[in-house]
Amino acid sequence: MNITYNWKESISRWDEAVPLGNGRCGCLCWGSPKEIRFSLDRTDLWDRTILWEQNEEFAWENLVKLAKAGNTEKIREIFDAPYYYPSPTKLTAGRILLHFAGIEGEVESELNIEEARAEMRFGNSEETVKISSWIHAVEQLGIIEVEAAETSFSAELKNPEFGEIGTEKEYVYCKEKREISQGNLKDLKYPPVIKKQEGELQWFCQPVNDEFSYGVILGIRRVRNVTRLVWKIASSDDGRDWIEQGKKDVLYGLSAGNEFFDSHKQWWKNYWEKSCLCIPDKFVEKQWYMTNYLFASTSRKGGVPMPLQGVWTADEGTLPPWKGDYHNDLNTELSYTHYLKANHLEEGECFLDFLWKLLDEGRHFAKDFYGAEGCCLPGTMTIDGKPLGGWPMYSLSPSNQMWLAHAFGEYYRYTGDPLFLRERAYPYMRETGIFIKSLLEESEDGYLVLPVSSSPEIHDDTEESWLTPVSNYDLALMINLFESLEKLAHELEDPEEMKWHDIRRRLPDLSINENKVLMLSPDESLEESHRHFSNAMAVAPLGLIEYEGNGKEIIDAVIADYERLGTAQWVGYTFAWMAHLYAVQQNGEKAAEYLRIFWENFCGCNGFHLNGDFRKKGYSEFTYRPFTLEGNMFSADALQEMLFQMKNGKIRLFPAVPKKWTEESISFGNLRGEKGILCSAKIERGWKLSWDIYAEFPIFVQIEYGDAFCKEKMLDSKERWKETVFLNDLLCKRNE
Repeated sequence: MNITYNWKESISRWDEAVPLGNGRCGCLCWGSPKEIRFSLDRTDLWDRTILWEQNEEFAWENLVKLAKAGNTEKIREIFDAPYYYPSPTKLTAGRILLHFAGIEGEVESELNIEEARAEMRFGNSEETVKISSWIHAVEQLGIIEVEAAETSFSAELKNPEFGEIGTEKEYVYCKEKREISQGNLKDLKYPPVIKKQEGELQWFCQPVNDEFSYGVILGIRRVRNVTRLVWKIASSDDGRDWIEQGKKDVLYGLSAGNEFFDSHKQWWKNYWEKSCLCIPDKFVEKQWYMTNYLFASTSRKGGVPMPLQGVWTADEGTLPPWKGDYHNDLNTELSYTHYLKANHLEEGECFLDFLWKLLDEGRHFAKDFYGAEGCCLPGTMTIDGKPLGGWPMYSLSPSNQMWLAHAFGEYYRYTGDPLFLRERAYPYMRETGIFIKSLLEESEDGYLVLPVSSSPEIHDDTEESWLTPVSNYDLALMINLFESLEKLAHELEDPEEMKWHDIRRRLPDLSINENKVLMLSPDESLEESHRHFSNAMAVAPLGLIEYEGNGKEIIDAVIADYERLGTAQWVGYTFAWMAHLYAVQQNGEKAAEYLRIFWENFCGCNGFHLNGDFRKKGYSEFTYRPFTLEGNMFSADALQEMLFQMKNGKIRLFPAVPKKWTEESISFGNLRGEKGILCSAKIERGWKLSWDIYAEFPIFVQIEYGDAFCKEKMLDSKERWKETVFLNDLLCKRNE
């Protein structure tokens, strides 16, 4: 593999820094010799303090009434205002600074993603400095090793500069003052930080409130010509003696030998062996590997799923973009799309475990806010599932819960795990089905619809954002949910199968205009460039409409319509979404083109998705640069869809790759399909196609390449099917 990222100059911004992470802790390495900075983070560091007062007006019934009355200002005052407060919010941990006296020049940096290790080099004619940094893949310890004269630098542990208790100010809601980063760290008012030093150790403890404190412990030890710094982020959630245990862990890290790094490398070696790909476009290939690196760095079994910025919360004195929260109207769902096909199940399971753990919280919110049975989590929420507010047509849309439930159905579709179906997937989706059913009303023409409807994030938070029920966004998710429930209930021989069938039967059809384009709602088509393809949910990512028959006409029309409207109001993830649509259309040239646009123009030099066309190349009118991760994961998923598609037992090999790729050698290994299928395939210089398929469970599969049928076979459990065909033979059969 041997993939590296290289920086030839000093890194001056946190969002272009060298990223390290182990799923729970993260570090950004950047700066100049004057101040080499290691910005530290941990996914579960949150200020959960609720500053706004929730009253009886904060209720679904009231929101529906105000929406139907067109009372936009009142809606904003009640439902959007809570997001204006600085907390709840994700918190940054702190930073370690290295100051090198008398050494100037550029810092050259390198990230080796195979070993998850960063190196920084700089110096002058008298001294060269080398810094190596990594976070152990399993142990919650970060390592920094400095090869330099001991007298040439000093180390400093810095706590975030929060505000002081007693300097609070009154917050008055003002729509015009809503920002992506809602204030700065000084707006968070905490007790004074506690700093201590003891031998080789120094640490700080930052009380946040009566229930929660956190801190960073740093140890420094010199051995011959290398200074080792070991750090650990600890919190009161770790146990009663969290500081003492953190000190012991750091001392262990200071004494650890080579086997410590070896065990770290072994974890990453095992991770990289789960899947692979090799394509002629090495830039695109590199981005796929980088995305998988970012994924493992910010998502692990046993931890919490990645928030908007993962383990790399902003280090610039402000609150993180969009509070670093959990956005369930796109961000969390797209962040957990690619891992299934990439065969990184364990790293992705933390999302499902997280949602399952919040099941009771979702039940409470469904009852307290919606007055409904079942489970529903807020569209924008804290780490413990509490509502944050925001534009309520999206942040409080019940439909987002169906998208979350879809993640359980997809995990079962890709694994075929019967125990997961019975104990997790069906129960969670059933709770969601009960919730949605309790909100449905009968329309004048006899269909079941929601009382109000929207389509993220069409018309922002204006009166026009309330669409005529039911939007294609809401409806696609409803169709997907109740069809899935019916199918899964049938598999489980559950008597509720007919209940789900009856609800599905009473849903309206998707709204399609005279040009065969999926509409926003029954009486409105999309007529402006927009970042969110919510009207096309039925095509991707839900896959309700397939590229054949009438579906082919619809998908072609949807893509042509997006092309007509242009990219002016797109953000980064929109280009990844468009690549998905082109992959469905089997248009490899366009899919590859839009992925390149995404990675070259909407991602920083470290791979971070920065949302805007920040280099101002003319692709979008959004030229800002707030960092979020969903675009990274969704782009990797689009590339996987170009290489391998599977639906209802039908496997399409290389269905949407550029012609040039197939004329050279192209391959992938161990991409995951339905029911536990693991598929490897290769095209050798445009003349020979081979595949190697392993079936975890019995399954009947068909292989297609292009528009030609290849082979079909009934595979038994644990059976492997290897075969090679010649593409000229397939072409001849197709022309017969």
